[in-house]
Amino acid sequence: MLITDDFLPVPVPESLSATYLVPMAGLPRVSPKTAVRALAGRLADPVYGLATQMLDSPLMSVDTRTIDEFPQLPPDLLTAFGATEAQLGRLAAASHLVVVRAEYRPGWPPAHEWAARAVAAAVAESVDGDVVDVFGLQFLDPATALRSLPDAQGRIRLVDWVLVPYSSDSEGLWFTTKGLRRFGMLELQTQGVPDHLTRAWGAVLTGAARRLLRDWTDGLAGEEVPAFVQLPVLATVTGHDIAVAYGNPEQHGATAPVLLRLELDPATDPEADSFLSLRPPPGHPGPDGRYYATACATLFSGIEPDVRYARSGDAMSRAIATARAGLDDIRARFLADGLPPESQLVVKYGLPGDDGPEYVWAGVNSWDSPERIVGASASDANTDPTVRIGSPVVVPVAEVVDWAVLDGTGVIEGGWTQAVLDAGERPHPTH
Repeated sequence: MLITDDFLPVPVPESLSATYLVPMAGLPRVSPKTAVRALAGRLADPVYGLATQMLDSPLMSVDTRTIDEFPQLPPDLLTAFGATEAQLGRLAAASHLVVVRAEYRPGWPPAHEWAARAVAAAVAESVDGDVVDVFGLQFLDPATALRSLPDAQGRIRLVDWVLVPYSSDSEGLWFTTKGLRRFGMLELQTQGVPDHLTRAWGAVLTGAARRLLRDWTDGLAGEEVPAFVQLPVLATVTGHDIAVAYGNPEQHGATAPVLLRLELDPATDPEADSFLSLRPPPGHPGPDGRYYATACATLFSGIEPDVRYARSGDAMSRAIATARAGLDDIRARFLADGLPPESQLVVKYGLPGDDGPEYVWAGVNSWDSPERIVGASASDANTDPTVRIGSPVVVPVAEVVDWAVLDGTGVIEGGWTQAVLDAGERPHPTH
């Protein structure tokens, strides 16, 4: 194996395993094979075939045990990863667990994960129960588990398989991934992320996971499993990587790539996990947090995806009025391809919330009707769980309060309300 300064050799495990549980009161109603047959026509052929084949092979086991035979699952961690009171209640009332285990070699497809999750979902559906993903310590209802499995083209949303938890310390936020080890790869981490980038950096790390996972599986494409896969020391992340990871490949925007340096951070405790750390590239001046903020500004079209609420006052009122007065002109320029090359038009609009409107940004894809804009969200919304980074949105023009033209450096025109929020400055129309 060639080792250079451009690549980092990452060890490959010999085999991978997946474990899923189905808690139930009493014994299963049907056999696993019968449960899986009920999914015929509802699962994409690659997954349905994998599940049925692995059920008939030594690579998968499905056992029913009494609840006392399995180590107790930690309720506090299950709650931290989204378990509801109803799900915890059903677990507490369960007398038995169906334990689905599968093993497979590292590489793509991750047959152990896809097949085990499919079989567990089929068994859970047969008893109106839940699936517990032991690796992620997550409850999944059967419908959610089935939706996370690949489509006929083998595509998945990485966010259904990789979580990005974070915690806070004196240096800022510490982000990690939880799910890349399903595919044999080390988890990613970033330390010292500024607090105001909570949403943004979670998306960036998800996009980085998508890009590096592709490099990882490419390195495992041969017939023999290698001892190491060489990952690039300087990894690139784009808006397209983020959009694909969130399941919206067509909503990728034209963002410049961001460079991140990959470092191996081996665990000193044999019981702890090693990580791949993402840091600024060599030669970056100033603190790491400043680079992370710049990276987010680049990937999210020059505007932070963190939710901002409009402040009342004359300056904000004038900013909104200035932006709205220019809507007809900016639409005409957009439709006539009159905007600067390699630029993007974004609009800010309000979503209804209990504490007043929540203002978020969206990239403009089409504006055929004067009354509505079709685009892609540039941020996750607090008030509407369907509005996620890269998700398609339809914006009534009557609800638009600002617009901006962006290039790789940030806002080059417009953005009057953002100027008021960021700097407290009075808006001045640009020409």
